[in-house]
Amino acid sequence: MFETLKPLPPDAILGIMTLFRADPNPGKIDLSVGVYQDEQGRTPVLASVKTAEKAILEAQDTKTYVAIAGNPGFNAGVQELLYGRNHPALTAGRVATVQTPGGSGGLSVAGHLLARSKPGARVYVSDPSWPNHIPLLKMSGLELDTYPYYDYARHRVDFDAMIGKLDKANAGEIVLLHGCCHNPCGADLSHEQWEALTQLCEKRGLVPFIDLAYQGLSEGLDEDAYGARLMASRLPEVVVVSSCSKNLGLYRERVGAASFVSASAEAAKLVAANAANVARGIYSMPPDHGAAIVSHILHDPKLREQWVGELKDMRNRLNGLRKLLVDKLTARKTPLDFSFIAHERGMFSFLGITKEQVIRLREQFHIYMVESSRVNIAGINHGNVDTIADAIAQRGADDSPADLQEVIDSLTLGYKLEQQMDAFRMFKAVGFTDQ
Repeated sequence: MFETLKPLPPDAILGIMTLFRADPNPGKIDLSVGVYQDEQGRTPVLASVKTAEKAILEAQDTKTYVAIAGNPGFNAGVQELLYGRNHPALTAGRVATVQTPGGSGGLSVAGHLLARSKPGARVYVSDPSWPNHIPLLKMSGLELDTYPYYDYARHRVDFDAMIGKLDKANAGEIVLLHGCCHNPCGADLSHEQWEALTQLCEKRGLVPFIDLAYQGLSEGLDEDAYGARLMASRLPEVVVVSSCSKNLGLYRERVGAASFVSASAEAAKLVAANAANVARGIYSMPPDHGAAIVSHILHDPKLREQWVGELKDMRNRLNGLRKLLVDKLTARKTPLDFSFIAHERGMFSFLGITKEQVIRLREQFHIYMVESSRVNIAGINHGNVDTIADAIAQRGADDSPADLQEVIDSLTLGYKLEQQMDAFRMFKAVGFTDQ
């Protein structure tokens, strides 16, 4: 049977990781893997998490299943994080939440529920977007289209083009949005743009589907939920998927949630039952440990305060590293203007250099990044930032592009190819051989 399986193309990021590990150079630098790292290059366990884990282990007296919808305390805590304690959607009982195995599990549950609600529904995904959005939603049974999002020439959201495309969408169609810290470009919507987008969804009858994987890592917990809270207060139906991988460092615990805002409390009960039924058919029961940690932290005032402080330190570090890198590059008088990096948010940005230049940084300077030039800002530290800046500056002096369009063309093509290869690999893995 298994002999019918076909080889799959390598994962773009895993391929870079393999090259990095094989490099014997002691000064090599990894800017590819999308996890938070501290100044020592570690992905730390937060002190608040360790304290919560200790308390849980001491008190736990069973390993039986949790409910299909997950930990009730976790779900309630997530709702408050997303919408705020007194949000009108919460007070009206319009929100249903299920715990999921990570944000990816939340995307899958939400995608399947949306497809069940409206078979063949179209979802619009930003271009660019996180590559795994495409196979996850396609496998849910949704039809996919894209809308322009990032202006590679000006390094900012191309909002006019985005609105122009979505203004042609039909009522009941779905718009996938990044709540904050856009992955991969780091360019986020302003409050004014969120307002305009909400008005458009009202006018066209569109359903927002918000991926909020990085809440707290841009401007703050409340600030980063601005778009989700605005839309939930104005629109009858909103879907929000959230993750605790990044803001609590619980990557391997797989802790996420799918929250559904419905038009009424009665509709929310119907959604809750169907979301649990979808989850049952995908993975049966969610894991316990990670959600128990989050619930304990969110419901213990002292631990919650400690976590908020740790999250603030992570956020300030990322934003500080952005400014530091820009300052270092500016001081070296590089031919390209990198100031946009300081204004973006989260862990990712495109450097805006060509694939050939990325390869040269890897082969000559032992600096590893995805060939689209997407870098993980958290991979920078005070010990390697000068090395990175020197390498980029030397690359620019010795191998500068003929013009800006060359950079833009290379960047857009590189990232689209990465997305296509990741999607193709996932489709093949589940039998979509004609994709």
